Amino acid sequence: MSEGQKKVIIVTGESSGELYGSLLARNLKKQYEGIKIFGVGGDRMRAEGVQLIGEVTGAFGITEAFSSLSKLQQNFDRIVKCLEADRPDVVVLIDFPDFNLRVAKVAKSIGLKVLYYVSPQIWAWRKGRIKKITALTDRIAVILPFEEELYRNSGADCEFVGHPIMEEIETIKGSKEYIREQLGLRPEGNVMAILPGSRNHELKRLLPLYYDVITEFKRSHGEFQFVLPLAPNIDFSEHQAMFRLLKDAGVNILKGRATEALSASDLGLIASGTATLQAALVGVPMVVVYKLFPLTYLIGRLIVDVKFISLVNILMGKEVVKELIQWKATRDNVIRELEKLLYDDSLREYMMESFRQIRQIYQGRHPSERVAELIGELAGWR
Repeated sequence: MSEGQKKVIIVTGESSGELYGSLLARNLKKQYEGIKIFGVGGDRMRAEGVQLIGEVTGAFGITEAFSSLSKLQQNFDRIVKCLEADRPDVVVLIDFPDFNLRVAKVAKSIGLKVLYYVSPQIWAWRKGRIKKITALTDRIAVILPFEEELYRNSGADCEFVGHPIMEEIETIKGSKEYIREQLGLRPEGNVMAILPGSRNHELKRLLPLYYDVITEFKRSHGEFQFVLPLAPNIDFSEHQAMFRLLKDAGVNILKGRATEALSASDLGLIASGTATLQAALVGVPMVVVYKLFPLTYLIGRLIVDVKFISLVNILMGKEVVKELIQWKATRDNVIRELEKLLYDDSLREYMMESFRQIRQIYQGRHPSERVAELIGELAGWR
């Protein structure tokens, strides 16, 4: 490898971050000819020409992370080896804070530049981390508008760049009927998108609930079709029995293609996370559900300081979409809220107006392109 070659490493930890990493890699290659990109990611990053040194784990929570410790340590060791041997011009960390802050510490200790993209949610929990994050990074690119001021007040070089999900949405072309046909759905009638999250523990707790909701909902709403786009990096074999039941119930299961599935849908049943913002930006009325391992939930209640869990409600500062969390996430409660969205025009219009306001925040921004520029500035290529 020539001494003057431009080099970047992108470290992601789960499915949404891996998508952002792939979009960023594409833009880096457009802007900097001959760049070498190492990474921890998955199939999407590999498809964009990233040389993977580790695979995403999707570990999350206090109890769920233990099963992934060995893989996480293996990834960490490979990253350290890459940092020391290849000395990338910029280390790009995407989300996954507990792991990525360890990487940042090593990178800074050997004199490398660090850019944090989709930074830790210090506004939600462990607010004291902000000083550590500021000390361990050279630049921060955030995807929620209010985060910029929080980080700048701590002395960080921080910029709100928009959300990469918007880039994906803007690539979807064609009518709702056309998109349905591309996904193997009938063009007519109503469609519900069901998104259970990308982490193993989310699927384990939410898929049985989704199955119960669908089988009961179909009794009085037989015209509905159901589409379930699964994150590309999940372990399909782990949930084979539930997938078989869902298919038998008439659910169209896809690998990836969440943005298309939402664009084809009239309603959404969505796990808390990036998908709630994705649905809002597409304009799909939704009900948000979430379940955790009971111990994780109880500890989370003690340390997480947020009134809402969905990004839609957090951005608007009020309840726009219904959140059914833990024991409130029952079949009957979910169906009741879905039917409100079907029959209550004023509720649906209130939700859609809020979605339009959120879309205005993100429209016209090009986060992957801008972050690629920030990397170039940090490396001295621009």
